[in-house]
Amino acid sequence: MRILALDHGTKRVGVAVSDELKMIALPLEFIPAEPVEALLERLKTLIREKEVELLLIGMPRNMDGSYGPAALKVREFAAVLGAKFAVPIKLWDERLTTTQAQKFLISAGVRRDHRKEKVDQTAAAIFLQSYLDSLAQ
Repeated sequence: MRILALDHGTKRVGVAVSDELKMIALPLEFIPAEPVEALLERLKTLIREKEVELLLIGMPRNMDGSYGPAALKVREFAAVLGAKFAVPIKLWDERLTTTQAQKFLISAGVRRDHRKEKVDQTAAAIFLQSYLDSLAQ
């Protein structure tokens, strides 16, 4: 069984998955956020194919720990997924993961036009790895 991490955005949803031992996070893909029906169908397929036991959704927070408008959208997204799928959902702090993902992709030499495609799934992998590391402690 694996954990599927989702970095929800208005244009794209970044997806990462854990290995079966829940030790390593792997960037998987991004899914266009619209149309919602296609997004949900792709998630349904991934949940089945990857044998997912938990959906981990990145919760955006301000640097002071408070929640802003983006957090409300993530809560609404989580509610939609909760009604659609019989898989537990957990929200996880994703502060600065997009910045970390951008820096990582730049240092890896990924061209600017390709970074846009990879940043969301890389951010999902970063906060998924944070979650996996917390389980090991």
